[in-house]
Amino acid sequence: MTKTGEIVWLSWTSMPIESEQVVFAIAKNVTHKKRLEEDRNILLANLTQINNNLKQLTYTTSHDLRLPVSNLISVFHLLDVSKIHDQETLEFIGILKSSTENLNNTLNKYVDDLNKKDALTVDVEELDLNDCLYEVRQSLRSLILHSKATIHADFSELEKIRFNKTYLESILLNLLTNSIKYVKADCFPVISIYSKQVNGINQLIFRDEGLGFDIDKVKDRIFGLNQKFHDHTDSKGIGLYLVHNHVTSLGGHITIESKVNEGTMFVISFRD
Repeated sequence: MTKTGEIVWLSWTSMPIESEQVVFAIAKNVTHKKRLEEDRNILLANLTQINNNLKQLTYTTSHDLRLPVSNLISVFHLLDVSKIHDQETLEFIGILKSSTENLNNTLNKYVDDLNKKDALTVDVEELDLNDCLYEVRQSLRSLILHSKATIHADFSELEKIRFNKTYLESILLNLLTNSIKYVKADCFPVISIYSKQVNGINQLIFRDEGLGFDIDKVKDRIFGLNQKFHDHTDSKGIGLYLVHNHVTSLGGHITIESKVNEGTMFVISFRD
């Protein structure tokens, strides 16, 4: 039964019988199948539009931020530090200069990666985990110092992996900043990062002792866009979405364990 005015799709099959000079025609209602195809096409179109919007947002943000960052770099080049004799001031200037240069490099890499995505290619290379963590720690130097965070890193079991450099640094940056941001009250952040091989699979484990959350309540939303699990003025709900996207886009897998006030652990498994 169909509603009045509703379009019905029929699939016809003809069967000629020459001896009797007649043709039998069989009609099959394929309306449901057609609707499923239409729904699928609409979903794909929406996902494509969302992806294009996110890509355009990243392009615009990266482009608009590069000018003020370039201006800051120019200021540091013009600054005559020989006239400054206070060591603490010199140290702060050095931190600001290093952070600004790292931000500039990151913005440039984001634009380069977006251009490569347009060509359906993402560079994968052998990366030294210690080197990648060092670069991220340098870019977060002031945040780490201010928060008095302790970071334990051990990559002795697995020193190198094959992955995209920009993606890996973004993963480390987002997980580190989250662990520092969501530290328990009256505590300093304690973070452990280590690598291992399990049944031939390369893994990176990231653990903190922060606020954590009730995994059963949020497990379906953990890696969603704009999902926030704590009240924090600087929380945008984008970090874990990016981490998940970076890992899975290159065939990897990420799992999470967490308990309220006991911290969180991420296990990232990389594809060979």
